[in-house]
Amino acid sequence: MPSLILGPVLRHVGAEHATVWVEVDTRCEVSVLGATATTFEVSGHHYALVQVGDLPAAETVEYDVRLNGVQVWPPAEPGRPGVSGGSPVLPPSRIRTLDPERPQRIAFGSCRVATQRTVKGKRKYGVDALEAYAVRIANHPDDGWPDLMLMLGDQVYADETTELTQQRIAARRDITKPPKREIADFEEYTWLYHESWSDPQIRWLMSTVPIAMIFDDHDVHDDWNTSRSWRQDVKKTSWWAERIVGGLVSYWVYQHIGNLSPQELAADEVYQRVLQCAKNGEDAAPMLREFAEMADAEADGGKGYRWSFWRDLGRTRLVVIDSRCGRMLDGEYRSMLSDAEFAWVEEKARGDFDHLLIGTSLPWLMAPALHQIEAWNEHLAEGGGRRGWVGEQLRRASDLEHWPAFRESFDRLSRLIADVASGEHGSPKPASVCVLSGDVHHSYICEADVTPLMREVPADASKVYQLTCSPVHNTIPAVMRLAFSISWTAPVTRIARLVFTRPRTIPETLMRWKSLGGPLFGNAISTLVLEGRAARVVLESTRHAKPQQPRRQSDGDPMGSEWELTPEDWDESRYPLEVEIARDLSAHS
Repeated sequence: MPSLILGPVLRHVGAEHATVWVEVDTRCEVSVLGATATTFEVSGHHYALVQVGDLPAAETVEYDVRLNGVQVWPPAEPGRPGVSGGSPVLPPSRIRTLDPERPQRIAFGSCRVATQRTVKGKRKYGVDALEAYAVRIANHPDDGWPDLMLMLGDQVYADETTELTQQRIAARRDITKPPKREIADFEEYTWLYHESWSDPQIRWLMSTVPIAMIFDDHDVHDDWNTSRSWRQDVKKTSWWAERIVGGLVSYWVYQHIGNLSPQELAADEVYQRVLQCAKNGEDAAPMLREFAEMADAEADGGKGYRWSFWRDLGRTRLVVIDSRCGRMLDGEYRSMLSDAEFAWVEEKARGDFDHLLIGTSLPWLMAPALHQIEAWNEHLAEGGGRRGWVGEQLRRASDLEHWPAFRESFDRLSRLIADVASGEHGSPKPASVCVLSGDVHHSYICEADVTPLMREVPADASKVYQLTCSPVHNTIPAVMRLAFSISWTAPVTRIARLVFTRPRTIPETLMRWKSLGGPLFGNAISTLVLEGRAARVVLESTRHAKPQQPRRQSDGDPMGSEWELTPEDWDESRYPLEVEIARDLSAHS
C-alpha cells in the first residue's frame, strides 16, 4: 500500500481552486476532495500536485488525502504522518478560498535552518518562529488566519547541514572529498526538505495555509551568483555541476511548481513534459536534468527559464522576483535580471489594484550606509586589475551582493516603483507599494521617498515601504549585529556618503528612506494586513522564548518522522510570539 512521505502542502489557492502537493513512496493515484492526480517520478522519488476545482468561493472546506482510495491524511496517530485514520491531536487541514471582500493577510519571512528537533543541542538558533506561528493560528482558527505564507528564501541550507544530515551523507559517500558535508545532489536535497518540513506543527501549517516560495543563496550555496568571477571559479570545482542540477531540480519539484496557477501549469512546457513522462511510465530525472542545466546558463541575453511569479489576492497584486538564479553575469551586462525578465516584472506591476507587493529575497533598501558601501564595492570590483581583485575578495567575504551592488538594476527597480507610485503605469494608483524581503538576518521597516524619481509628483502618490523579516529560524554573529545596528545611525550614514560617494562613478541615489522600526534581531515572522486601501504590518519574534526539548517516539528513523505530539504541543504559552513592531502603513509618519 502506498504511503505518504511528505505533505500535504497547500500551494496556489484562488476563489474556486486550490493545488495540493504531496510526496509518496511509490507510483499511485492521489485524491483530494474528489480531484485526482497520478504521481510523477524523479530519481526514484514520487510526487503529485493535485488541482482541486469547483470549490465554494469565500468558504472553508476541510479535506483529507487518499492514495489509491485509502485515506493517509490526517494521520491516525499523533506525529505519525502517513497512516490512515484520524488524529485527536492534529487540527483538521482546511482550504479557505479567496474572498476579495475580507482583509488580505500575507505572512512572510526568510532564512529557516531546519527545525528545532534537527538542531538538537544548538540553542543558539532559538525558537522557530514558523513553529510558534503554526501553534498560534491552530488555536485561533477563525481569527486572523493568513491568506498566504510567503517564504522569501533559504528554505533549506545546502551548505550548512545538520548533524543528522551529515550522518546520512557519511553513510553514503566519502566526506573527505568535496563537497564534504555539504549537499551533493538531488537525492541529498530530498533529505533537506524532509528534515525541514516534517515537524508535526510545520506539516500541519503547510497543509492549511497557502504557501508561496522563492529561493536564495543558501538553497544552493552561500554567495550563489555573486559575480561573474564567482561563477567562473565555482564551475572549475569537481562538485558544482551536480550541486546546481540537484538544487534547481529539487527547487522545481518541492517549491516552484506550487507557485503556479492551474492556468500557468497548463502552459508550462516543463511541467507538461514531466506529466508526459509519468504517462509513459518514465522517470523524469533525465529531462529535468537537461532543464536545470539550461535554466542555469545564460544565452542570447537571458536565462532559459523564469522563476519569478505573480498572483492576485483580491485587490492586491503580488510580484515575486527571482533575484538569485536570474542574474546576468557572464557577459558585459551585469544585472539582477535579464531585460526580458525585467520587462515582465514591469508588465505585471501595471494594473488596477489597491496594493502592489514586490517580493524579492534580497532587500531593495538596506541601511543607507550599507547601500553606499555596496555601490562603491561594485565599482571597485568591476574595475579590473589589482583594484578589481581586492574589490572581488571584499565582495565575497562581506556578502556585498544585494540590490545596491547591482546599481543599474537598483535604479531600474526604483524607477518602476516611482512610476507606479506616481500613476505613470496607469490609474488609479495603488495605495501602497511594499517590497517584502529577507536574507540579512535582521528585521526592519523603512519608508521611502521616491518623489525625486517622479516626472510629476501627484498629491496622492502611493506610499512606498521596504519590509524585511529575517530570520525565521537562524542566528547572527555578535559582530554582525553591531555592524547592522550602527549602519542605520545618522553619523555612520553621513560618513559613508562622504567616503564612498564619487559623483561621476558612484553617485548617491536621489531618493531617501528612513527607518520606521528596527533593526530587530532574533527569529521573527511578519504579517501584512491589507483592508481596502489601508495597510498595516506587525512583526513578531520569539527572541524571549525558550527552546522546547522534543520527545522522540522512535529512534528507528534517522530523519525523525516519528515524533510524539500531544495537546501540550499546541499550547501557545510554550511558543510565545511577542509583537516587536506594529505600524500603520496607510499614512506617512
